[in-house]
Amino acid sequence: MSVFERYLTVWVFLCIVAGIALGQMLPGPVQAIGRMEVARVNLPVGLLIWVMIIPMLLKVDFGALHQVKQHWRGIGVTLFVNWAVKPFSMALLGWLFIRHVFAPYLPADQADSYIAGLILLAAAPCTAMVFVWSRLTGGHPLFTLSQVALNDTIMVFAFAPIVALLLGLSSIVVPWDTLITSVVLYIVIPVVIAQLWRKQLLRRGQAAFDAALARIGPWSITALLATLVLLFAFQGKAIIDQPLVIAMLAVPILIQVFFNSGLAYWLNRRLGESHSVACPSALIGASNFFELAVAAAISLFGFESGAALATVVGVLIEVPVMLLVVKWVNQSKGWYEAGRCA
Repeated sequence: MSVFERYLTVWVFLCIVAGIALGQMLPGPVQAIGRMEVARVNLPVGLLIWVMIIPMLLKVDFGALHQVKQHWRGIGVTLFVNWAVKPFSMALLGWLFIRHVFAPYLPADQADSYIAGLILLAAAPCTAMVFVWSRLTGGHPLFTLSQVALNDTIMVFAFAPIVALLLGLSSIVVPWDTLITSVVLYIVIPVVIAQLWRKQLLRRGQAAFDAALARIGPWSITALLATLVLLFAFQGKAIIDQPLVIAMLAVPILIQVFFNSGLAYWLNRRLGESHSVACPSALIGASNFFELAVAAAISLFGFESGAALATVVGVLIEVPVMLLVVKWVNQSKGWYEAGRCA
C-alpha cells in the first residue's frame, strides 16, 4: 500500500479543512467553478473524476472473466452480497438512521439526499482498492482479479436500475436521463478508455505496463483529493453549522461494512471455499467504488447536496475501517480453516 493509500483518511481530513477554509475565504471563485456545467455535469470535476477513475480501471483485466468458474462458490457469494444484499441493506439502514434515529438532529430538507448518497455508495462495489486489501490478506490473486472484472461488467448494466429502484422505494425522484448520463460518463467511457490504454501499454511488455501503472497511480489520489477540496468548499457552511452530520452519516456505513464482510466471510466458510478466496470475497463486499459514488452524487444532486457529503464520508472512513477488516480476517484464519465445510 502506498503512502497516499495508507494515510488516505489523513489526506481527506486535510481536504475537509482546506475545502472549508477555501469556501469561506474565496466564495466567489468557488461558486464560479460550481457554475461551469454542461447538462448538469460540472466540467472541472468531471475531468478530475476521469483522472481519478481511469488509472484504477487500468488494473482490471476483463480477460480474467473465464476464470470465474474455477471458484464459482466464492464468486456466487460475492455476487449475492454485492448485488442482492449490500444496496438493499444500505437503503434499510439509511431509512432507519436518517429518517428515524438521527432525524431530530439532521436538516429535514436534506434527509432524502443523505439516503440517496448512502445508496449510491452501496451500489458501487470496490474496483481498485480491493487489490490492496486482497494482497494484505494473502488473497488468491486470480480470484480477486476475476471477481473485480465480473463486478465491473455487471456494474455497467446494473448500477442505474438498482439505484433508480432504491431511490424510488425511498420516494426520491431521480431523472433517468441524468442517471444514465452518469453511468455512461463515469463507468462506460472510462472502462473503454482504460481497456484501450491497457492493451496499448501491454504491447510494450509487462515490465513497461507495471512501470506505467506506478507512474500513473498517484494521479488517482491527487484527483480525488482535489475533488474533495471542491466538495468541502461547497459543503463548508453546512458542516460548520452541524459538525456532527459526518459522524451520524458514518454510522450506517460502518454497520454495513461489518455486516457485509462478516456475511460474505461466513458464507464462504459454510460453502467450503479456501481462506484465500473468502478474504477478497469478503473485502469487496465491504468496500466501495467511492470515486463512482462521488461522481454520480455530484451529477444527480449537485456539489452542495447531502448526497455528495454522504459519499465523501465513505471516503473518509474507508481506509481505517477496511484495515480493521483485514486484521480481523487475518487473525481469524485458524478459526476459519477449522470450521470450513468440506
